[in-house]
Amino acid sequence: MVAKHLQDTTTLYNGVNMPWLGLGVFKVEEGAEVVRTVKTAIQHGYRSIDTASIYGNEAGVGQGIREGMKEAGISREDIFVTSKVWNSDLGYESTIAAYEASLNKLGLDYLDLYLIHWPVVGKYKEAWRALEKLYKEGRVKAIGVSNFQIHHLQELMQHAEIKPMVNQVEYHPRLTQKELHSFCREHGIQLEAWSPFMQGLLLGNEVLQEIAAKYNKSVTQVILRWDLQHGVVTIPKTTKAHRMIENASIFDFSLTDEEMKRIDDLNKNERVGPHPDHFDF
Repeated sequence: MVAKHLQDTTTLYNGVNMPWLGLGVFKVEEGAEVVRTVKTAIQHGYRSIDTASIYGNEAGVGQGIREGMKEAGISREDIFVTSKVWNSDLGYESTIAAYEASLNKLGLDYLDLYLIHWPVVGKYKEAWRALEKLYKEGRVKAIGVSNFQIHHLQELMQHAEIKPMVNQVEYHPRLTQKELHSFCREHGIQLEAWSPFMQGLLLGNEVLQEIAAKYNKSVTQVILRWDLQHGVVTIPKTTKAHRMIENASIFDFSLTDEEMKRIDDLNKNERVGPHPDHFDF
């Protein structure tokens, strides 16, 4: 079922409902800017916020969530909050400590989703054991990974008691990750896209512009609709209210099979972020 509304959700394999569309806050400055951004998103109907310890803005995100919930008259259960454990904290005890530090900064009692940010060789299996413990204790609603390739997932699942519920990766029309997407689907792992607009590099693409003109939509709306029709959760980042409204206005049109294929065919396996096999941080 394709979502019909901003607050529509996909059901993760453990029964947890995760909104199809959320707000990412990568590089949104801690303090007034991130507080305002999160609060504005909630006011405009967003119910999913994605941050990470390395972003350095969890305290502001938490404040924005509290203020936004109060103004919108909603409760904690209505908001889906994601954070991620950074590479330097990967390890059993250190991951548990990192989770507690994130909760403390956010001012929350639990997270809806906690992810391993990058697959650091020799470290992510111990970190996953910690995530399994947090999950079994009911301290987090869902656990997952970010930037994992098929071989990372296979390696992890050989040793895991619980398989990841989500894999958040770079995903856009120049990097369609079809094999990875297919693998995740087969194993019931929800794919989630970061950098859906390829940091703005896709905005001038002629194919996307042509399709956008047909529907009287923007290129970003076409990309988000393409994500949705592929069953991919997406967290576009913006600090501007009009962009939040624009990004959420994707439920009143549908791309045809031919248009979906034309967008798929833009793939060149191009990344704007590091390759998960060749990062060194």
